[in-house]
Amino acid sequence: MITIYLKQYNKIVRNADVKLFDDLGWDDILWIDMFTPSLKEQKAVETFLEINLQTRQEVEEIESTSKYFETENSIVTNSNFFIPTGDTFIVEPVSFIVAEGVLVSVRNSEFRTFTEAAKRLQINYRAYPTGYHLLISILEVRIDFDADLLEALAKQVAELSRLITSAEKIDREILNLINTLQEKTMLLRENIFDRQRVLSGILRSERFPHDIYPKLSLMIKDANSLLNHADFSSERLDYMQENALGLINIEQNNITKIFTIASVFFMPATLIASIYGMNFSFMPELAGRYSYFIVLGVMIGISILTYLLLKWKKLL
Repeated sequence: MITIYLKQYNKIVRNADVKLFDDLGWDDILWIDMFTPSLKEQKAVETFLEINLQTRQEVEEIESTSKYFETENSIVTNSNFFIPTGDTFIVEPVSFIVAEGVLVSVRNSEFRTFTEAAKRLQINYRAYPTGYHLLISILEVRIDFDADLLEALAKQVAELSRLITSAEKIDREILNLINTLQEKTMLLRENIFDRQRVLSGILRSERFPHDIYPKLSLMIKDANSLLNHADFSSERLDYMQENALGLINIEQNNITKIFTIASVFFMPATLIASIYGMNFSFMPELAGRYSYFIVLGVMIGISILTYLLLKWKKLL
């Protein structure tokens, strides 16, 4: 599907007919948004703007030179966008190309970012005279959404911290939740760092309108603050994980301590029982009438003395 944003009648008009390229010029078009485009639509855009659209493999490359580069007649920017899905995110790459002042976006998923950017364009189209301005606006909206995701993640981390503090014991579910939040934090951090690299590449360029660069500097500062916030959440999760593992170790040590004390408590009585349970033919101390009661009393007495000793040592 393709959506063409035309500059007509002092407003932005949306159209989806690629035949318009035969009658229009570059100055008539502001944005070409391509959502899972067909080969025919891709060929029409490439012919109209005299560019080559990137393949998905090229868009997904992680090298810095693949995130932002310039050709003779175009500027290419690739960035990852997040789609929240339950406990995690789906990472979808998006390619942007600015040629002759026209922005071309190629994507395979629906994003709130594009819906919001299109809404802003319709409300105040004069603020976006070129595709360069629109590209910066889309990245700005994306940074705002990244901040919302990071804020929601911080709330989850704070709620988990309260849960660990009030929990009587730490179970596998809490550890799995910590690991899930750690994974989400790392993905968000990578996503924000990806955005930062794109903005840095644009800032170094000399082909963007001059009125864009002050806003770019502010956006880079926002990205840096988001990275710091993500680092704080990551450190907090690491602390919570260490704390949870420490509580589990303490609980296991207490269980081991109980079994150790129990074995020490019954060890003297067990020794006596083992000695007098031997099948020797000559054991004179067992020849008496009250030998059984004497041995039983010794076993009980030693057990009581062991209990008192452990109590005095504050091991019980």
